[in-house]
Amino acid sequence: MKILVTGANGFVGGHLVPHLIAAGHEVTAAVRTGGSAPAGSREVVSGDIGPDTDWSGLLTGHECVIHLAARVHVMNDTSTDPLAEFRSVNTAGTEKLALAAADQGVARFVFLSSIKVNGEATSDTPFSVSDVPHPLDPYGISKHEAEIALRRVEAQTGLEIVIVRTPLVYGPGVGGNFISLLKIARQGIPLPLGSVRNRRTMTSVWNLVNLLESAGSVAAARGALVLAGDSVSPSTAELLRQIYTSMGKPNRLVPFPVALLSLAGAVLGRSSMVERLTGSLEVSVGSSSRDWIWVPPMSMEEGIKHTVEWYEESVV
Repeated sequence: MKILVTGANGFVGGHLVPHLIAAGHEVTAAVRTGGSAPAGSREVVSGDIGPDTDWSGLLTGHECVIHLAARVHVMNDTSTDPLAEFRSVNTAGTEKLALAAADQGVARFVFLSSIKVNGEATSDTPFSVSDVPHPLDPYGISKHEAEIALRRVEAQTGLEIVIVRTPLVYGPGVGGNFISLLKIARQGIPLPLGSVRNRRTMTSVWNLVNLLESAGSVAAARGALVLAGDSVSPSTAELLRQIYTSMGKPNRLVPFPVALLSLAGAVLGRSSMVERLTGSLEVSVGSSSRDWIWVPPMSMEEGIKHTVEWYEESVV
């Protein structure tokens, strides 16, 4: 199968392209600047993605486009109009690419969206494919609007759209809060998180690329919305215990009332950080298609183990 991948040299793309090649697909990597495509792929230079990107002739001959490129969520956005910036790339840029794909004979378009389309947190009920979208921040809003635009393109052109919403992705090359947890665990710093009983769904990058390949190649996936994730949703404490185990280090978690953690976060101006560590964001992994059932092939324990191995090698 001939597949074009945008964002091919990013975190997810850097894993997806070799996965697709190993599975026997012919892969074109669409990158912003020349000379950055993963080994084994054919490179095309698209430049910045937005409403004015010229895709003329770049998509012809491909059966599927997997669209990963995006303006990603950032914690402290300094843009004067963050929503407009997100919309330009994530919404208008995605619609422009989908219309070009349909015009150039592409059969299927797989869009990597975000669980932020569902919302920011869960309480007693996990997010599911049947939820009414409730995005709250500019990134989530732009992804939701992109999904709406893609369904419109699907209805107008017949282009098969598959939307994949993903929670936090971890694996070799991960950054952000996950790499911070790995650093703290390796340093052996005691953490007052032993009493946390939240549920947070994540997905290893190995599970995600398996899902993206299936979304692009399985006939029954056409038109589906699917929520990605590992098969279990650990608490922050359970996640850290697994990291400690994978590192061969003793458990450094200290029991501490979550209410006092929240109070300390408020006093120190770290409420959002405490909420990410103690709040829940649980996902019911699955597809809206009755005929396409995707099951994550790698366990969370194995995914954490491989990620820790990469981290240990990278810090030596």
